[in-house]
Amino acid sequence: MTRFQHPHQPDPERPPELQDPAHFEQGLVQVITGGGKGKTTAAFGLGLRAVGHGLRVHAVQFMKGDTRYGEFHSVGYLPHFTVERFGTGGLVDMNDPSEADKAEAERGLARAREAMLSGEYEVIILDEINVAVSWKLLALAEVLSLIRDKPPNVELVLTGRYADPKLIDAADYVTQLGQVKHPYQKGILARQGIDY
Repeated sequence: MTRFQHPHQPDPERPPELQDPAHFEQGLVQVITGGGKGKTTAAFGLGLRAVGHGLRVHAVQFMKGDTRYGEFHSVGYLPHFTVERFGTGGLVDMNDPSEADKAEAERGLARAREAMLSGEYEVIILDEINVAVSWKLLALAEVLSLIRDKPPNVELVLTGRYADPKLIDAADYVTQLGQVKHPYQKGILARQGIDY
């Protein structure tokens, strides 16, 4: 039987490298995109794995200003994993985003740059940034500039549908999640704790 240890308490039976921030040298750029479910889930799963090896993770969520997303709450139980949300809390009009939506996305991108260059994190997750670019909340050139300025010891993960081909070209990993079946097709709506 596995013994449970609260994540915020040092565990004398765990090796030090799994308790303290780890040395990390070869950070790459990942894009997780496509029409299938699981892009945010994959990125946060990567963050969970990283924390398990002593890496520090910071996620910036675009267009997710409200608090209903489970991942925002669950990372509070993990050491070295933080999340910041940027969005108005309402739905974004993909054809005509509001100035407030654009301003929130810009704030998120500025914060992502600050976190990436701070030396405090080895993994930066930019959740739904591909959508923010596609819907013109952010300029593609600004996101490409962020990628170019990434320090060598930072892993940068970009999620969301509609990844621009230039973002795909700039990435080292590209994962495209496709949809085969979806419960929406049966009239089943998003379920708390599973879909958000």
